[in-house]
Amino acid sequence: MSSAETVKWITEQLANTNELTKKTLENEERQALLFYIKPLINMEQLQQIIIKPFFEMTDGNKFIQYLKALPQYQETNSKEQLQLELLSGNILVVIQNEYFLLDLKFSTNDQVNTTSVEMTIHGSQLALSDNLATNINIIRTNYHQQTLYVEYLVLGEVNQQKLAIIYDQEKVNKKVLKVIQERLRKIDKQLITSTNQLNNFLNNRRISLFPQMIMTERPDRIAYNLSNGKVVLLLDANPQALAAPVAFFDFMTTMEDNYHTFFISFFLRLLRYIGLIISLLLPGLYIGITSFAPEVFRTELALTIAGSRIGVPFSSFIEVLFMLLFMEMLLEASIRLPKAVSATATTVGGLILGTAVTEASLASNVMVILVSAVAISTFVIPVNEMAFAIRIVRLFFIFTTTIFGLAGLTLGLFAFIMYLVSINSFGEPYLKISPSKAGKGKPGGNT
Repeated sequence: MSSAETVKWITEQLANTNELTKKTLENEERQALLFYIKPLINMEQLQQIIIKPFFEMTDGNKFIQYLKALPQYQETNSKEQLQLELLSGNILVVIQNEYFLLDLKFSTNDQVNTTSVEMTIHGSQLALSDNLATNINIIRTNYHQQTLYVEYLVLGEVNQQKLAIIYDQEKVNKKVLKVIQERLRKIDKQLITSTNQLNNFLNNRRISLFPQMIMTERPDRIAYNLSNGKVVLLLDANPQALAAPVAFFDFMTTMEDNYHTFFISFFLRLLRYIGLIISLLLPGLYIGITSFAPEVFRTELALTIAGSRIGVPFSSFIEVLFMLLFMEMLLEASIRLPKAVSATATTVGGLILGTAVTEASLASNVMVILVSAVAISTFVIPVNEMAFAIRIVRLFFIFTTTIFGLAGLTLGLFAFIMYLVSINSFGEPYLKISPSKAGKGKPGGNT
């Protein structure tokens, strides 16, 4: 495609883009045309890298050689790619019947963040940024292997968002990589703006409760995932990455487990699993015992619970559901409120609610303790996506116990385990305890 045809085609395609700038540079008998979207361009680099050298160099051929030697220079394979790069912040230079594409983007989102979701006391506090190139730079800084490979795709017909597929060629599970690539090609959406949105599109089950990919903001966790043969997805303008395949147990680990001794790490993991069991089963267990089998308790404890429920006009099911509902609303309010007032509002709201409901005999003192224990146990789960799923499964146990008693709780637990066994993450079993060998690498560890 000649430069004249290129200029004509670009002008026609971007005719409705009012911010498209067309600048003509003239120096004696030489002439150059510049095309760019002004708000996306680093104007200082434009002046120093293109305009100033154009007027300083007297030989046009030397200027062409200079443009080709620039690290910002990139080749294009099609006119559609040329249009996309222009809209992404590149500059098109047309000179002597040739055209050159230079990456001189003005980026305001390339500042490296600190961890705000996956907090740790020890280890790195570095998090990903909103800029894809910066994130890849951070990952390569943490993972010094020549086998690290990065593929690029463009998703979303409207926003044309760039996606990076990152993996270690020697350690990656080739079957998983193929499945992910196939699902990415099948995504046919107008707009993709979020990593979590991409996670939902890649899920092969339309109605799925548990996440099939783990989301992280930590470069050190990404490095561990890559070394264990996982595939990492990075979406431009998003400070989170997705890693697959995953198992249920991956969501119960943190990077800090790698920084402690064996006994401390084992104790912390044990605490998380105890918290998981309490969060899942304690409300249903309370309903099952108080309503169907109070003889399970020791006499003193049974009398204490019965005494605390004197004057409560509701059944234990309504009592648990009522308190858990308000706990969920307080949690949602703490997320949506401004940071300056969220902690105070939710703390005061929780205290007032707990005191008021017990004084009004709408719930027992034991129920307030139980809800508090359930809330604390839910926060012990380190990955938010899994914590959300557990909160929903908890309601399932409450309903089965209300209908069938302790037998319903037991059957619900078996059904829950069978459901986990039935699902997979890109072909890998969801309840796999030890990660499989990825490629020629050793079996993976903590993700």
